[in-house]
Amino acid sequence: MDGTRSLVATAALSLLTAAATAQSARLVPGSLESDLVPSPVEYYALLPPGYDETDEPLPLVLNLHGGGGSRDVLGVRQRPIFTGMWEAGTLPPMVIVTPSVTPRCFYMDFRDGSERWESFLIGPFLAHLRETFNVRTDRRGTLVTGISMGGMGSLRLAFKYPETFGAVASMEPGISPIDDWADMRPKHRFWRGDALMETIYGSPVDREYWNANNPATIARARANAIRESGIRIFLEAGDEDVFWLYEGTEFMHQVLWDQKIRHEYRLYYGADHVGRTLGPRTEEAYLFLASSLTDPEPDPGVQATRQRIDPMKRNLTEADHYEVDKALIKGGDGQ
Repeated sequence: MDGTRSLVATAALSLLTAAATAQSARLVPGSLESDLVPSPVEYYALLPPGYDETDEPLPLVLNLHGGGGSRDVLGVRQRPIFTGMWEAGTLPPMVIVTPSVTPRCFYMDFRDGSERWESFLIGPFLAHLRETFNVRTDRRGTLVTGISMGGMGSLRLAFKYPETFGAVASMEPGISPIDDWADMRPKHRFWRGDALMETIYGSPVDREYWNANNPATIARARANAIRESGIRIFLEAGDEDVFWLYEGTEFMHQVLWDQKIRHEYRLYYGADHVGRTLGPRTEEAYLFLASSLTDPEPDPGVQATRQRIDPMKRNLTEADHYEVDKALIKGGDGQ
């Protein structure tokens, strides 16, 4: 009898374990061959709990690692962050993918055509992910994020292809506080030697090519397309960044402000480029991405306040900076 009970208990435990495993987040390795870049390109896809039981396609997040990194950034360092958020119920189910790229490629198409990472990511890699995983293919359900070099790459992809991505969350992007290569100073790239820059942008550096691939310059040139797309933008950096990348991030914030491109910007007090702040900051970036997937519920407090305040705007002749209330203003649709 005791042996029978033991067998039954063991079988029950096995079923429970199997059920729990089926509902747990899973890290799936993959690779893709392409003549656009050094191949095969290996990647990790982190699948949320319950992925196999979900019929509805899930949002896809292209998660770009920093310089010198690899897919292990997702598989080792970030995986506990996302699994913890899923367990806590703070992050909706989504498929998160990180490819291993040339350690310092800037996610760029090199000037000489030897590596074409931008073309690879926006083309065959995105198509491969959509064919391989149960993910959404619409703009709003396709998100991009990255840290450092990946932050730079995520901004470039988002600003060049706002019709493809619904939101971007750029963490401490590796960008300079300038619009033109002619304004580049040693302090803006002391960790990037001439050999690296010339490998990517031509030897000598092609000024026009650098400018055409600089996120701030792209934002100015494509401001209308970016605004009209409705893409949601999140920028952040620490004000003690060891590479001083907060200067480029602040500059990017000012460019977006000048172009009236709505965005969220955070300069974290006392935060560096690495260290203990990155975990909580990653959570905040992903909460922003998650919020972009749905429209907010009506807020009674906001509605009540607007009923009192909005009539005061009807005699004004100019709207707010982002023209959120343009329809209320004389010369808008406000008569």
